[in-house]
Order: sequence, then structure tokens, then C-alpha cells
Amino acid sequence: QVQLVESGGGLVQVGGSLRLSCAASGRTLRTLTMAWFRQAPGKEREFVAAIKSSGGTSYNVDSVKGRFTVSRDNTKNTGYLQMRNLAPEDTAVYYCALGSGRLITSSLRDVSRYDDWGQGTQVTVSS
Repeated sequence: QVQLVESGGGLVQVGGSLRLSCAASGRTLRTLTMAWFRQAPGKEREFVAAIKSSGGTSYNVDSVKGRFTVSRDNTKNTGYLQMRNLAPEDTAVYYCALGSGRLITSSLRDVSRYDDWGQGTQVTVSS
């Protein structure tokens, strides 16, 4: 049984930082694509970043503008999303997801490409 457990969300002031974690069990991260999505109230789920099985990364440049860094620790089977210089528009529930290690870059933003999802962690940025 696959399980993704996210942690690290919370309340932070504008300009602050958070690091989200996504601990995976039942699947091996290094063979898969791990992505981060977020969903604000009343909005669709939005792609944030992904790290491929190759270690290559991809970002929603328009949204994160070089402020976020996605990574993983294969020894811990855990993925991370480091978020810096947070702004109120970053407020959302953040989800990690796992997809095939063969996902191509143009598919990374497609939520239907991901098989397993975490429960989500709330990030709130106050001004």
C-alpha cells in the first residue's frame, strides 16, 4: 500500500520560509517522478514543481519565480519543497504526488499523470 505523508506546513509571515516534506512508503522515490501541487480556495490545483527519476527538476516559473527548490533524499525515501520569500499568494494546501519515472516534461503539470497523492498540508502566509 502506497502512502505519502506530508509535513512542514504552517503559518508564516511574508518573506518567511518553510520546508515541506513528503515521506513515501510502498514505492521507491528514486524510480519515480515526485511533484508538488497546490490548491487555493476556489481555484484549480496548480503545478508547483517536480523532480524526475533522473534527478532533473522542473518548476512553474510563473508562480515560484526561483523562490522554491524541489529535492529528494533517496536514503530516506522523502521528497522536499523548500520555499523562500513567501508571499500571500502562496497560501494554499500543498500536495505531493507520485507518477511514473518516465513522465516527460510536458506532462508534469497534468494532475491525471499522477497515481498517488498525499493528504495535503496547509501553508498560510500572512501579511
